Amino acid sequence: MFIRAYEPLEAHLRPNKVLILFGPRRVGKTTLLQKTLQHIGVKYKLDSGDNIRVQQILGSLDFREILSYIEGYELLAIDEAQNIPHVGSALKIIVDQVPGIRVIATGSSSFELSGQIGEPLTGRKRTLLLYPLSQEELLSTYNRFELRENLPDFLIFGSYPEVWQTTQRQERINILTEITDSYLLKDILAFDRIKNSRTILNLLKLLAFQIGSEVSMTELATQTGVDVKTVQRYLDLLEKVFVIV
Repeated sequence: MFIRAYEPLEAHLRPNKVLILFGPRRVGKTTLLQKTLQHIGVKYKLDSGDNIRVQQILGSLDFREILSYIEGYELLAIDEAQNIPHVGSALKIIVDQVPGIRVIATGSSSFELSGQIGEPLTGRKRTLLLYPLSQEELLSTYNRFELRENLPDFLIFGSYPEVWQTTQRQERINILTEITDSYLLKDILAFDRIKNSRTILNLLKLLAFQIGSEVSMTELATQTGVDVKTVQRYLDLLEKVFVIV
């Protein structure tokens, strides 16, 4: 088990504030949340934004129903909160109306992209970005010699936590293939209603071939068959969902 830089997560919690933990898919947000709740020491409610009933209750923005939902709890934790309509406004109701309540909400990068939490939670939130494992975090499992020995593999396979829970090369390839096929572009395609992912995939391939070199927007537009403004928009979205940095 890797120790993440933000641990202990409860050190970042404040009364009547929302702690937003977001970042790319499959980097360990849910694992970190569950690990925190195991020793939080207060009565908490853990729910998922995928739960239709939770979507109905919080999405309704009905004061009475929302306050009844959270009654008796000192901490509310919602995983995949981006799936709840008007989630920012719902969490604002909770932190404004329940004295001392603390809230943790995790979500993929679309959570921030969609703008659901921006204005409603102004002055009421703290945001933490969780990335794949850093070298410092890897030191919780490997020593410095092992990090140097494994550097080629880190460069090839990256540092998604799941990848480093196996030593089998083919299994690592399978994990990365699944992440790519199932998650990599899911946020950007859903957010911007992009029907054809081929252009984005072609754009990513072109960028990969030009690592370390200056990139021409005009050249990218010509090779992908779209205009420069579209290329700029796609690059902006790819950066916001952490596909490129």
